[in-house]
Amino acid sequence: MSWARPVPLVGDASSAAERGADPMGWAFAAEDRDVFYAVVDGRRDVRRFRSDPVPSEVLQRVLGAAHAAPSVGHSQPWRFVVVQSPATRDRAALMADRERCRQAAGMDDDAAHRMLDLQLEGIREAPLGVVVCCDRRARPEGVLGRATFVDADLWSCACAIQNLWLAARAEGLGVGWVTLFRPDELAAMLELPAGVDTLGWLCVGWPDERPPEPGLARAGWSIRQPLHDVVIQERWPTGGPPPPVSKFRAPGPESVVGVRDGTDDLLTPPGSLGVLDRAVDRLNVLGMTPSAPVCAVIAGADHPVTRYGVSTFADSVTREVLEATVAGESLGATTARSIGADLVIVDAGVRGAPVSGALSIRPLVDPGDLVTSDAMPVPEARRLVAMARRLGLGLRPGLVALGEVGIGNTTVAAVLGAAQLGLDVSEVLGLGVGGDSATLERKGAAIREALSRARSEHGSQLSDPLTALAALGGPEIAVLAGIALGAAEAGCLVVLDGLATSVAAVAAIDLEPAAAAHLVAGQRSRERAHERVLSHLGIEPLLTLRLRAGEGVGAMLAVQMMLTAAAVRRDVGRVVAEPGGGD
Repeated sequence: MSWARPVPLVGDASSAAERGADPMGWAFAAEDRDVFYAVVDGRRDVRRFRSDPVPSEVLQRVLGAAHAAPSVGHSQPWRFVVVQSPATRDRAALMADRERCRQAAGMDDDAAHRMLDLQLEGIREAPLGVVVCCDRRARPEGVLGRATFVDADLWSCACAIQNLWLAARAEGLGVGWVTLFRPDELAAMLELPAGVDTLGWLCVGWPDERPPEPGLARAGWSIRQPLHDVVIQERWPTGGPPPPVSKFRAPGPESVVGVRDGTDDLLTPPGSLGVLDRAVDRLNVLGMTPSAPVCAVIAGADHPVTRYGVSTFADSVTREVLEATVAGESLGATTARSIGADLVIVDAGVRGAPVSGALSIRPLVDPGDLVTSDAMPVPEARRLVAMARRLGLGLRPGLVALGEVGIGNTTVAAVLGAAQLGLDVSEVLGLGVGGDSATLERKGAAIREALSRARSEHGSQLSDPLTALAALGGPEIAVLAGIALGAAEAGCLVVLDGLATSVAAVAAIDLEPAAAAHLVAGQRSRERAHERVLSHLGIEPLLTLRLRAGEGVGAMLAVQMMLTAAAVRRDVGRVVAEPGGGD
């Protein structure tokens, strides 16, 4: 006797037999699939909007699609702040405009003009603003899947944004994603509680443009890679696929050899200027003259490692020096002024409110103390490097002197250098500014414990430059690495100062080896690890003055000396080759 299968009244009513007979039975009809793929292919970042209102039922459908996104542990961490008030949208637009001007101030004229031409009027024009927030107040261990991938909640919110974007495209709405905000300012305007982070501002409305293809592709910046280039079967193959294409290349051999050949015509013995000759060669290879523009970039941050007594100065000195730099009265600022250098000051994480008058590239999380915890998560290190790289890329092609301010950062630089080069504590331990034997003992203990912890927690991953920066670096070192990358890509010659700027350069060339051709060591400081780091970079210092100033002073003095040497080489007499000359 056969019996009817009990069919559940809720949930999946299909039977195993039905699923086995028609494995593809869950698929949508072909015409519906075609529409879905057309929506995916037609999604665009819209910048121009009509002012016509969006009906509430359309908005609810779009937000409903966003709310249907997958989320880690079904945590649904997204929160959608819908902004319709013109006054609030005006405030947001003003914040974005101010940030655009702040960033443009650190760029050359051409890059600044392109930056200022960015279409941000959508914040005012679009009838709706949707700020997507991630509520991160739940401990990662309490959300299934976040204990191992702590940022999965942010990924979930990104999925919600994509759902919203696709639904909006299907409805005929445009969406523009604007991240040109200081996150803390946007959060303050919306009165968000601590632990709730924003993912930017979405402009939503009826588009006043209908772009047939993505803007960057239309501008010739890039094309979409073939699918087979990004699909890997089973496991990562040996030797491939190649890393994402970088537009950054070192000078070619023809230009290098050409400059070297040109020095044979000088009325002076080859190599007469010693190490300076090689530095001037690099300057000439990049097409610079003795009147090349000079920019000094000074980045400052505080470091919790100071709680272990590794410095003889209070943390408050970091803010004092950076504020004095903004006022033009610090040693770094006055040195920059004396050599006619532009000065870019970056607050990379000074404790408390952002330093007024400085560009802000600050971490979004509280930094760790290295001894018991990483300085920052890897995504945060990646974000700081990327933001600073954009800043460096906007500098005028010329000489860029790097400097730093940060109580305790010789400890940070020493432990990071040890990790980068595989050195022992005894090989990197230096006294720092004003230290004594007791300070040295505490510093050595902190470096030893931090290095041991990081090597235990990260293992071979510590060889990855971003992991090393995150585990043992400081935010200003990540920023300096990014600026070095961007400045090199812009065709600048990057002049290093002390140990902190040099370990930043190690991270930079680990990320982009071509950056090495753009580096010059301005000086060798008194820090024990500095000589080893410079050897690793393959560059000799121009000066050995036993400086402890920091703030880029040694780099700027070296810049002035390089430009003088370049002028000497330019003006010295030339020899005339003898016809048919030979031995």
